[in-house]
Amino acid sequence: MTQLHTAWDQHPEPLTVASAPAPEYGSGSLADLLPTLAAGLGVPDMSAAITELTPADRNCVFLIDGLGWEQLRAHPEDAPFMTSLLATSRGGTGRPLTAGYPATTATSLASVGTGLPPGAHGLPGYTVRNPDTGELMNQLRWQPWTPPGPWQPYPTVFQLAHAAGVHAAQVSSPTFENTPLTKVALSGGTFLGRLSGEDRVDLAAEQLAAGDRSLVYTYFAEVDGAGHRFGVDSDTWRGQLMYADRLVQRLAEQLPPRSALYITADHGMIDVPFDEQHRIDFDEDWELSAGVALLGGEGRARHVYAVPGAANDVLTCWREVLGEQFWVASRDEAIAAGWFGPHIDERVYGRIGDVVAAARDDVLLIASEREPKESAMVGNHGSMTPAEQLVPLLEVRS
Repeated sequence: MTQLHTAWDQHPEPLTVASAPAPEYGSGSLADLLPTLAAGLGVPDMSAAITELTPADRNCVFLIDGLGWEQLRAHPEDAPFMTSLLATSRGGTGRPLTAGYPATTATSLASVGTGLPPGAHGLPGYTVRNPDTGELMNQLRWQPWTPPGPWQPYPTVFQLAHAAGVHAAQVSSPTFENTPLTKVALSGGTFLGRLSGEDRVDLAAEQLAAGDRSLVYTYFAEVDGAGHRFGVDSDTWRGQLMYADRLVQRLAEQLPPRSALYITADHGMIDVPFDEQHRIDFDEDWELSAGVALLGGEGRARHVYAVPGAANDVLTCWREVLGEQFWVASRDEAIAAGWFGPHIDERVYGRIGDVVAAARDDVLLIASEREPKESAMVGNHGSMTPAEQLVPLLEVRS
């Protein structure tokens, strides 16, 4: 753990692309979790990339949106049950996983469900350019509507597990049942919608017991929502963490025999102060906006799409203006550094910005006119700092 934190906490000056701590794709990222579990269930063509995990006949993944490793460790009194499990993380090593870049919900859920890094599944940001239309596409809300199959053509691990005779199920809010993001990232087997957290975890336990070999996923979103609106460590955020902790314990106490429960998250979160020093407004900055056709991503993980012929000038300018606070890379530099995974599918290449900017310091690049709601959020995420990138993989076995 010491070596991992040393890599994340170094602050070299000036920031170089190589100094950014790329996620542990292939050995310890969210994309490696379901393939590892599926391999232990005998699903063909799956490999156990997270070597610390021991196979179980029945596997449940409980994903708590927004609950990063550092936030959990900072609040032991609000999450006593999960805190008691910290030593079990990542197969008893007491280490976290890395979310993947960017550390944002749409990207991470696609990585979890498909078992692929962003460069393959093709959801490499909150908003990205659709090369076919030239428009920005919001991959969380799926706006404007885009045919899901061509956008993310790979089967999910749940689909592969179901085809191999494993009982596969997702238990989540009914709101998500028919969304395009669910279709491309988490479909396969049976979707069961339940509104309350208690109903979800109770049903998840039932679904685990429904097969001799089971792969079950359940989800809780409210920790993330409280963090965005009120900030990490707010009373509201702490209240949601307390509730999530009780749900985890409730599920753990109902595990059928031969089960493993894994508690993880899609990203962590940091609070960013509301002042000009910490919130740089793209919509009011003529230097940063010069030569930019589209601004994608989010405040701490930007995709910048240049007008034709201006990519090099935009890269130079962004490095000069932001280079001490952001890792600023060209598309090819970010790809070569492994930010989006070991390889990039051809259909994904043009979705990545001509310039990619990932925040190192506690700063945001907001866009107050284009993105008023996002620009007003207290808690934010997306980049490769420990607070955003590291997520737990707590384990309970029966």
